[in-house]
Amino acid sequence: MKEVFILLILSTFFLSSCSQSDRWDLHEERMASAVVYAEVPADFVPKEISIISAGDSLTEGVGDSTKTGGYLPYLRTLLEEEKGIKEVDFYNFGVKGNRTPQLLKRLQTDEIKDKLSTADLVILTIGGNDIMKVVKDNISNLQLSIFDKEKEVYINHLYQIMNTIIRANPDAYIVLVGVYNPFSQWFSDIKELDQIVSDWNVASQSVVANYQNAYFVGIEDLFKNPTESLLHSDNFHPNNKGYELIAHRLNETLEERTLPDLVKKAYMVSKEEN
Repeated sequence: MKEVFILLILSTFFLSSCSQSDRWDLHEERMASAVVYAEVPADFVPKEISIISAGDSLTEGVGDSTKTGGYLPYLRTLLEEEKGIKEVDFYNFGVKGNRTPQLLKRLQTDEIKDKLSTADLVILTIGGNDIMKVVKDNISNLQLSIFDKEKEVYINHLYQIMNTIIRANPDAYIVLVGVYNPFSQWFSDIKELDQIVSDWNVASQSVVANYQNAYFVGIEDLFKNPTESLLHSDNFHPNNKGYELIAHRLNETLEERTLPDLVKKAYMVSKEEN
């Protein structure tokens, strides 16, 4: 009987020691698993997005028969169908004929700076009129060297535009829409215009590549040998279909590069507020 009693005491002690160790191991496992974060669902926090559109006639919407802002209404529809986006507010600061110097000046006005400070995204259409000015100013003596020289001026202005936006709002995403070539309808004798437009797009990409939250969206290919008419009756600006294609191209880039970060940012802000 005494031996049985001793065995019981030893067994109890042994089991107690094992259970303490097991509980400690389990506790450690729980602590380790706490650092694994589940991916935030895209629609966890529906977000209202503020977008500034600034630039030339492509932003103003010249050629849009509905006169509702060119690519903007198409893009709004596409964005509001995305998970995680509740509503999109567009502020259209497009002005027909604007070149980079005019856009730079307008970005520094109180009206636009006020909207810039709270914008989630800034979409720019600029550059086409810069090319057109070179053509008009040198129509009797057009040479590629003249375009190369003016391209450097354009690049300098573009850097100033990007820096102005970032100073007003370091957190804003910036999307620069490239230029396309409608000039062949007007200057069919200038065979090099395709190459000039391509070179200026490459220059724009080289500028945008220096900024972390900035992206270039090319549309040049959309207007090359289209299967249907994409230009307004002026043979210069996009028609409704042209603007719709621009909106889809923009949305593709935003889906891939911008929207996921905006949704995550909204989630983090929501957590901080709670």
